[in-house]
Amino acid sequence: QLIDLQKDNTAYFCIVDQHSITVPYDPSTLQDRILDTAASYIAAGVDIHKSVIFVQSHIQAHTELAWLLSTITPHGTMTRMTQFKDKSKKMSSKDAISLALFSYPVLMAADILLYNTDIVPVGEDQKQHVELARDIAQRFNAKYGDIFTIPESYIPEHSARIMSLSDPKKKMSKSDNEKSYIALTDTPDIIRQKISSAVTDTEAVFSFKKSGPAVKNLLHIYKAFSKKEEQDIEQEFTGKNYKEFKDTLAASIISGLRDFQLTYNETRKDDVELRFTLGRGMHRAQGVANATLHKAKEAMGLM
Repeated sequence: QLIDLQKDNTAYFCIVDQHSITVPYDPSTLQDRILDTAASYIAAGVDIHKSVIFVQSHIQAHTELAWLLSTITPHGTMTRMTQFKDKSKKMSSKDAISLALFSYPVLMAADILLYNTDIVPVGEDQKQHVELARDIAQRFNAKYGDIFTIPESYIPEHSARIMSLSDPKKKMSKSDNEKSYIALTDTPDIIRQKISSAVTDTEAVFSFKKSGPAVKNLLHIYKAFSKKEEQDIEQEFTGKNYKEFKDTLAASIISGLRDFQLTYNETRKDDVELRFTLGRGMHRAQGVANATLHKAKEAMGLM
């Protein structure tokens, strides 16, 4: 949906490196991860001549606006953020839970509001954060004047929430064990292994309504890659066993990622050009972000 939306809109693709440091990470690999993400956007179809792709930490307005917004964000609202609850449970101790992890949804609100954003394409699990951004914008506008555009969530009708391959009650996440997710850069052999080990239900029933959550999740992944209708998929696998289904699913994913991976590998070879692309994006984004920040500071009496 990100790629489709850029056709008729000015799209901003922000690589949120400051969000990534709210949990334990390796500083020595962070720059490579930033370039990996940039290459992934481009390989997925982001038009670097039309859309704006940049690194969050390169534009100081993000953290400055986050601080300003935090002055009007109730503590009680933040305690209800489900992402914080989920991530904090994975920490080794309470002392490992940082203030940044608790407050990062406010930084996410700044990421959104700086660019006069109308729509925010997200998965279902991020809808709460967009609602927070809306609430913060409305609070700010009511107190200081009409400064921020009120954003709307844009959630795909299908595949809005892909679940873990090893636990269908949890969303698919890179922070879980490697067998639980498919990475965009996984090799064909790894994809086959991961799909082969994905949990299923007792009986081999392939139905978008009657199957258990594990099989439904795999069916939705197959639907997303194959672009087939649900009734056609159910008919395709009637009488088939799990191995036959998983073999077909793996082949569909491998085929669907082939062009992405070819472009990604080619793009990722040239660090210099990637950095130039991010630099150009920074300059394009900075003008809009700084103008919004200026208006917010002026309204608050800081200028």
